[in-house]
Amino acid sequence: MESDRDKLQAAWRRHERRFADNLYVYAVVSRRSGGVSVGINLNPGKECNFDCVYCQVDRTTPAVTRKVDLVRLAAELDRVLAAEHDGSLYQAMPFAVLAADRRGVRDIAFSGDGEPTTYRRFGDAVRIAADARRRFGLDATKLVLITDSAYLAKPAVRDGLVLMDANNGEVWAKLDAGTEEYLRLVDRPNVSLQVLLDNILATARVRPIVIQTLWLRVNGEPPPPAEIDAYCARVNDLVGAGAQMKAIQLHTIARAPAERFAAPLSDGALDAIAAVVAARVPVPIEKFYGIQIDEANQ
Repeated sequence: MESDRDKLQAAWRRHERRFADNLYVYAVVSRRSGGVSVGINLNPGKECNFDCVYCQVDRTTPAVTRKVDLVRLAAELDRVLAAEHDGSLYQAMPFAVLAADRRGVRDIAFSGDGEPTTYRRFGDAVRIAADARRRFGLDATKLVLITDSAYLAKPAVRDGLVLMDANNGEVWAKLDAGTEEYLRLVDRPNVSLQVLLDNILATARVRPIVIQTLWLRVNGEPPPPAEIDAYCARVNDLVGAGAQMKAIQLHTIARAPAERFAAPLSDGALDAIAAVVAARVPVPIEKFYGIQIDEANQ
């Protein structure tokens, strides 16, 4: 008989960015949110300024659209929130696996198929989400920006973050490396590590943020100890310079990645890294284990 844990793992692995015939708004069962996360995809064309080896966005299929229609986006968000509110969302998989105490919209997240802060009307999208959150009475629901940190300094993004701050907002900023070399290996970004660190610092001086770090095996090898040491040093530099951090989320690959040479860490390997970081960095650590992937289906 399939256990509750098995059912949840299947729901996490599924993680489809689709809902009915929506183009921009979807719902998933999220490990990190602890329940239902409603996603807003501001990159339906699958554009991104990073080319992460572990990216779990399916770019083998063509995009349905490359344009963001904010009027349609607002209507789609209302549709998803209404389905959660009236309970119809939980009548189908994967949401039917959720126990009563795991139901409810934990967050409305700007995530999707690329970097959301590249969208030029990011602030308008935040306003739509804030209005919907208020109309549906979702006082405990967060507005979350999941970002690679490259464009946090853009004036339009800073303005959007101020609006998020007023609506239980939270920034989840990616930091996957302690050295430029390792950043280039795993994230293949269009900016330097120093730009990312500067942007994270400026953002976290204004409000507490969450750091998201994905560790993985590259060509069978976990991150070297020297890289973990450098990562801890970078985080400590940020904290020492005034960055406020709610938590560091340490996770690994949960779905089929872009590159075949990228693979999830074992639970034990992630535990070992988390132990090092916890011992050296004065920030709470949260761990999210991987889901082993059937390599034949990659």
